[in-house]
Amino acid sequence: MKVLVVGSGGREHALVLALGRSPQRPELLCAPGNAGIAADARLLEIAGDDIDALVGAARDEAVDLVVVGPEAPLVAGLVDELAQAGVTAFGPTRAAAALEGSKEFAKQVMEAAGVPTARWSRARSVEDGMSAISSYPRC
Repeated sequence: MKVLVVGSGGREHALVLALGRSPQRPELLCAPGNAGIAADARLLEIAGDDIDALVGAARDEAVDLVVVGPEAPLVAGLVDELAQAGVTAFGPTRAAAALEGSKEFAKQVMEAAGVPTARWSRARSVEDGMSAISSYPRC
């Protein structure tokens, strides 16, 4: 089994380490990875937000599973593009990732669904933000 982890931070390093403990002994790749991850996975010099290159590498390397760590490629639709290319991926689709990628969208969804959530407002400028803050009760 061959697994590609997308990302370069501590979360991705933890994923690589955990996957490396699998009894299946997968071959691990990471894009772009970092110097610490390089001890446990073969690094691919592909930016984590280069969707086309990541999909191409997953196909070229005959990857069995892609695990996506960072928010940016998820919001950009990496999982959707991998699915279209016939590559299995672990991570939310573009539509589902929008909940994490946009706090405003997440709050709107929670309100529409009746999910209790803290009071919020949208600020388009520093002045808007300061005005909104001043309207909140002090503790």
